[in-house]
Amino acid sequence: LVSRLPVEELLARVEAIGARRAAPDPVEASALLGTVPAPSLTLEKALELYWGLAREKTLGKSEDQVRRWKNPRLKAVRNFVEIVGNKLIEAITRDDMLDFRQHWLERIEAGEVTPNSANKDLIHLGDVLKTVNTMKRLGLTLPLGELSFREGETRTRPPFSPEWIRNKLLARGALSGLNDEARGLLLGMVNTGYRPSEGAGLTAKTIRLDAAVPHIAIEPDGRQLKSPYARRVIPLTGVSLEAFKAFPDGFPRYRESSAGLSATVNKYLKTNGLMETPAHSFYSLRHAFEDRMLAAGIDDRIRRDLFGHRLDRERYGKGASLDHVARLVREIAL
Repeated sequence: LVSRLPVEELLARVEAIGARRAAPDPVEASALLGTVPAPSLTLEKALELYWGLAREKTLGKSEDQVRRWKNPRLKAVRNFVEIVGNKLIEAITRDDMLDFRQHWLERIEAGEVTPNSANKDLIHLGDVLKTVNTMKRLGLTLPLGELSFREGETRTRPPFSPEWIRNKLLARGALSGLNDEARGLLLGMVNTGYRPSEGAGLTAKTIRLDAAVPHIAIEPDGRQLKSPYARRVIPLTGVSLEAFKAFPDGFPRYRESSAGLSATVNKYLKTNGLMETPAHSFYSLRHAFEDRMLAAGIDDRIRRDLFGHRLDRERYGKGASLDHVARLVREIAL
């Protein structure tokens, strides 16, 4: 702010103001002395600024991850503009936010969305407004408090049973209609439990078939991991090992489109009667791998290390060797 500048610089600015007929030029004076009001921002313009102001949140993300990070924020702003309008952000009132909330409440009551989905829109819209307000030093009091919906019990995808995987998913010809890379990623998930995005992001560098123990390495190789615990190595066994032998360089079709992978696999499984129940999904293979490890009595730390989960106690030592883990996984591999 100009008012906070040292006296010497203020005097220099006053002396620099041009004169017109012995009187200061009012336009130049306003510019030099900081009395021109800051330009107003519409919500859509604020979103354009937001991408640059929040760029640290995309550091280390792949192109696909950046796209998936942007999409819910684009959606939240688009929804607000559709319901309330593309207002100047300083003109957004508490009533506007309550109207937006009411729109979501009606959709929740109609069974069209869950409270969790509605809350995401409110959170992402608030993130855009608060970031722009803070980083541009606008000093606005934003009407964002007490808008969220109470969420019900979190629903998780059920696991595929071992019998279903063995007799349905792995039956001869069951997956023949899937494109080769999607089929390879599905089979790779059976005995590794990786997240679909992790499998899609693997490369020749992180697929290590020639190692003493064939394995994959989940690393921040051109992408951001979900958490620090997600960095890990997973032995390759059974059908998963065979799948990676066919794709030693990875899956370029889905490297920047893991959401497209899930959509393709889920559609194929549903269309071909390969979902064990309507609640199942591609991700259910991850849960199935964990259940098989649990049933086999595999140690909690090993299970968490393989899944990239945080351990609820201090970690001591390096953990089990890859060879030891491979022997355990081989016992439950399909």
